[in-house]
Amino acid sequence: MDVKFQDTQANTTKQLNSSKQPAYSKTSKTFSVAEAVVKILEDMGVQYAFGVSGGAIAPVWAALHQSSIQVLHFRHEAGAAFAAIEAYFASDRPVVIFTTVGPGITNALTGLLAARCEGAKVILVAASTSAPQRGRWAFQETSAYTMPSTSIFNLGQIFHYATNLERSDELTEISRKLALGLVQPGGFVAYLSIPTNIQTSSLTTSLPQVTLSHAVATASEETITECARLLTEGPFAIWVGFGARDAAEDIRQLAERTGAAVMCSPRGKGIFPEDHPQFVGVTGFAGHKSVLTYMQKYYPLHTLVLGTRLGEFTSFWNPTMIPQRGFLHIDIDPDVPGAAYPDAKTFAIQSDVKVFMKELLKHFSVSNSHPTAVTLPRPELDLIKPCTDSLVRPKVLMDVIQQVIVEGSDAVVMAESGNSFAWAIHHLRFTQPGRFRVSTGFGSMGHFVTGIVGAALARNSKAVAIVGDGAMLMNNEISTAVQHQISAVWIVLNDSRYNMCDQGLTLLNFKGVDAKITPTNFVEIAQAMGADGIRVEKESDIQVALEKAMAASSPFVVDVLIDPTHIPPSESRNQSLISQGAKTIIN
Repeated sequence: MDVKFQDTQANTTKQLNSSKQPAYSKTSKTFSVAEAVVKILEDMGVQYAFGVSGGAIAPVWAALHQSSIQVLHFRHEAGAAFAAIEAYFASDRPVVIFTTVGPGITNALTGLLAARCEGAKVILVAASTSAPQRGRWAFQETSAYTMPSTSIFNLGQIFHYATNLERSDELTEISRKLALGLVQPGGFVAYLSIPTNIQTSSLTTSLPQVTLSHAVATASEETITECARLLTEGPFAIWVGFGARDAAEDIRQLAERTGAAVMCSPRGKGIFPEDHPQFVGVTGFAGHKSVLTYMQKYYPLHTLVLGTRLGEFTSFWNPTMIPQRGFLHIDIDPDVPGAAYPDAKTFAIQSDVKVFMKELLKHFSVSNSHPTAVTLPRPELDLIKPCTDSLVRPKVLMDVIQQVIVEGSDAVVMAESGNSFAWAIHHLRFTQPGRFRVSTGFGSMGHFVTGIVGAALARNSKAVAIVGDGAMLMNNEISTAVQHQISAVWIVLNDSRYNMCDQGLTLLNFKGVDAKITPTNFVEIAQAMGADGIRVEKESDIQVALEKAMAASSPFVVDVLIDPTHIPPSESRNQSLISQGAKTIIN
């Protein structure tokens, strides 16, 4: 592997101010630790706190309700964590997740791992067992006696920062660490554990005040100049990932000035307009064959990779995607470049993508533009006519979603893991960043059936989740959306099975494996929880149903009976599984 890492510079002029300030005057009431923690979170820009209550976290929960932070009580801690992820991406503000001891914490772990993988900024505030009761079998005891704290709740693969608050005078250092984490580039997942008795204890020091200032990492001018030189050696492609979402305009300008072809990861859809003549398609899972056609026919000298890990669902590590002279890989995480393709030549640059692109553009003036002189391969997306005498074909549903929701509104569209995100990634087309969300890293079922609540709340507008019946039965938060009148729409692909598993097992030659689900009426479930809904049993009814959902003022479920025999564009995933050994041995 040829990997070259460059030093980075911190592009910032401010410093964090952690000097102590008086928390209250002599005539003010004494602050409890719970109140102090909440005040610190307010000062750090937290607007939302999602979670599930319990006796052990009651003091913090009560303090949150007395603050300016909007508190939403969820039905499951994992749902709260997924919603926090999407609220962060919708608002660009850190979000708090609160849980009680024991199972409250472990229930949230799946969502917290997803937050780490997605690059969100969230803070888990949870209770732990008070010191005098530890080791005595307290109810739901949360301590080193009962929980694997050294492997789960310390700094590591889940949390960037984790600590247990045992004394109020530790708050100054904790607030400083949280502030530093929140301003660092990329994601930040923190865990603050507070024993119940400490939550109600009085603050013994002044309340710390921390001023947040963003430190942006960027490459040196020498590195940017060298990158520009390499790009001028000949035709190159631009591979856009989710980490480049703030640089959309600069990416478009670079492409138009240089004539470069542009492709994107599944999470990067819409950052570069998918209707642009220089867009050759989505890579990886449910991607477009036009990408491989481009790489094989035009074979660029370099590929400029912007904010993507090039992991399995983005590349399937396909050697066809390796350009002649290697990758120029820009990412905020120095461990990313070179990891997916260890044998490929990689010029690695650690930088914030937006900052890097603005500097790179200076080397490609409008006057020296080189428009594309050839017609590039484009994704082929032919419309098919609806029919009236069969179950709904997913492709037809996607066509109507494109018309009514993608083109007819500004709603964010979220696609759940499974066949849902295969159909959506391949068929939906976005021309703006921030309109599409999918999780192709951790890829947890239940992410967007619950995450939609956080996105719709933080956007204060419609959010639409395309989900499977399996995910909808696993962990939805319709009840939470109804309680807070959040404008969420669920479109359920109802085929009475875990169909990605069912179809995939068949293709992998596994026989007699049951992936069926008892037929379910999701409209009746939604109505029982106070939401509205409509059932779609034929293709001619899709448009009216979606229009009704988008016009609804309350949470709404569209239950679509899907033809389970239609295979989504997920063959690359099955081939990847086969290459990893997930196939039967045929005698």
